[in-house]
Amino acid sequence: MPLRAWVAAALVLLYAQPVSRIVRLAIDDITDDGATITVQLGEPPSPLPKPAADLMRAYIRSRQHMPYASSRSSQWLFPGRQPGQPMNPVSLQVHLRKIGVPPQRGRTSAIRQLVLQAPAPVIAKALGYHDKTATRLVTEAGGSWSRYAPGDHTR
Repeated sequence: MPLRAWVAAALVLLYAQPVSRIVRLAIDDITDDGATITVQLGEPPSPLPKPAADLMRAYIRSRQHMPYASSRSSQWLFPGRQPGQPMNPVSLQVHLRKIGVPPQRGRTSAIRQLVLQAPAPVIAKALGYHDKTATRLVTEAGGSWSRYAPGDHTR
């Protein structure tokens, strides 16, 4: 299976990212300082854990061997066949299903798990979700963060 499918699966299952957003990630959204790889999904950038970070490093290295010359120099993390365009989200969904990752169900499960681990506004900001969406999901998941007030709590 293509390495890009495993990298995309990690972003769906770890950070509840929709495929339509994953294909719009640029190479500049990935930062590797040698020890940690982060992905700019929201603020602050999200660190990739060890197995996913290794996959991302291998995928970025493999981009120089892509079949289309325009893909190798593309700004997109997941370049499409058309020069300057990202990969088609439907194509990436097909790749994910081939490796056994149902994109929508995987994303829903991931976001529900994340909002149970931290306040919805924190998750929303870190992953680029709207506060109201994350708050609704924590309520649906039966989480206890529903009364958490977003903002600066250092006062």
